[in-house]
Amino acid sequence: MDPTTHSTTDEGTIQVLLVEDDERLARLTSRYLQEHGIIVTVARTGPEGLAEASRHAYDVLLLDLMLPGRDGMEVCRELRTRSDVPIIMVTARGEEADRVLGLESGADDYLAKPYSSRELLARIRAQVRRARGRTGPSSQPIQAGKLSMDPRSLSATLDGKVLSLTSYEFALLRVLAERAGRVLSREQLLDLVKGNADEVFDRSVDVHIFRIRQKIEEDPRNPKLLKTVRGAGYLLATGDET
Repeated sequence: MDPTTHSTTDEGTIQVLLVEDDERLARLTSRYLQEHGIIVTVARTGPEGLAEASRHAYDVLLLDLMLPGRDGMEVCRELRTRSDVPIIMVTARGEEADRVLGLESGADDYLAKPYSSRELLARIRAQVRRARGRTGPSSQPIQAGKLSMDPRSLSATLDGKVLSLTSYEFALLRVLAERAGRVLSREQLLDLVKGNADEVFDRSVDVHIFRIRQKIEEDPRNPKLLKTVRGAGYLLATGDET
């Protein structure tokens, strides 16, 4: 175990548990995060990470997939049986199947190596904001083409048809509708959606996008409204674009 000093935390302090067996990467990551005011504790194995996560209330877990003792998937699944701590899976395996498996195991986000330290910091802060329940934007009605949304009643219709959305799906579709016609990266979406009282630990933006498409697209496999812009993010098309 390689923790920094755990002092009494104030509201703005973020404490992170980094479960990473690559000593050099763990050292560099810890140094960068600490330079930005984040308290970092490092665990080197799966069992060590589980023990430390049970011993202390962390704001975020950075969890490597390939770990000695128990791999990241096992650690994530076990933690989810007793903790809602936000988990960011950090791994060299960035294929879609691995991302989906990690997210279905209970991870909130997924970051493939090599990653930008700035992006990692932004994702950590976004997860903390969501977990701490920061509120979102105003409650004015939203109109984006044939899509109408009322944040006050959490109701949405598409071409007059009522949509059955979960609270998180509504929040995600809302930020897209408020910026219809603009491409939003996954990181921007996480940051904009922030916290949600009913679903404070999101499994993944990608999974929710998939579910929203099942409800708003005629052919979810060939989306016309909620589009993927390869390498950039997602875009909600306006009526004129579809």
